[in-house]
Amino acid sequence: MPIRLTLPPTFRDRIAGSDRPQVGMWVCSGSPLVAEICAGAGLDWLLIDGEHSPIGLETISALLQAVAPYPVTPVVRAPSGDAVVLKQLLDLGAQNVLVPMIDTAEQAHAVVRAVRYPPRGIRGVGSALSRGARWNRVESYMPDADRHVSLFVQVESATGVENAGAIAAVDGVDGVFVGPSDLAASMGVLGQQTHSDVVAAVHTAFKAVRAAGKPVGVNAFDPAAAQAYLDAGASFVLVGADVAMLARGSEALADRWIGEDGAAGDTAP
Repeated sequence: MPIRLTLPPTFRDRIAGSDRPQVGMWVCSGSPLVAEICAGAGLDWLLIDGEHSPIGLETISALLQAVAPYPVTPVVRAPSGDAVVLKQLLDLGAQNVLVPMIDTAEQAHAVVRAVRYPPRGIRGVGSALSRGARWNRVESYMPDADRHVSLFVQVESATGVENAGAIAAVDGVDGVFVGPSDLAASMGVLGQQTHSDVVAAVHTAFKAVRAAGKPVGVNAFDPAAAQAYLDAGASFVLVGADVAMLARGSEALADRWIGEDGAAGDTAP
């Protein structure tokens, strides 16, 4: 007899069952080794980034396998809301997906349909072939598929902020993640994530999403900004990235041991 398996709680369930915000970091390197190191750090969640990182389906599968033994919740950011891509991510075992660049409730409805089986959606059926259902070793996976999947959408434009309440209210959207970087670009202040207008827009989105009864999250590498967003009611935050930490850490080594003049070690004769 095959082993009957159970899937871990979704990110939706982790947020709902916690008495504090969920704190996480990006995994952008594409390295299963780095992902496993991050998974054991004690954070609540990891965002595996398929949008701005050199990570394809096979790599995402390997990353999910690398972090699976650890008590951390992986969320996979899709490169887009394309229904075929979302189907593939769910089938390879991504229980929790984040879809970027959602500006309207209509777009949110479309991605909800993409992650649900008929008649509620258009997700293709391939559970016997996929890690998502553990090759049909998860009992009643298809009838219970909505319970095993959580969908988060990303609001990251001025238009998205205007529609944040309507987006959050869509049945099947489990939470909204606000992206200050693209939001700043859409507001004409590229690269200024902590610009007062951008921060005000993030707070506007927070209020609208929370009023719709959904959790809201945000990306903020600056500790002061992250804490301010937590104080404003963020239920989940990203406060760092593997590649950024490696970049800053290696730069600090170079500054400490080489310095600006390019000289290493003791220069005394």
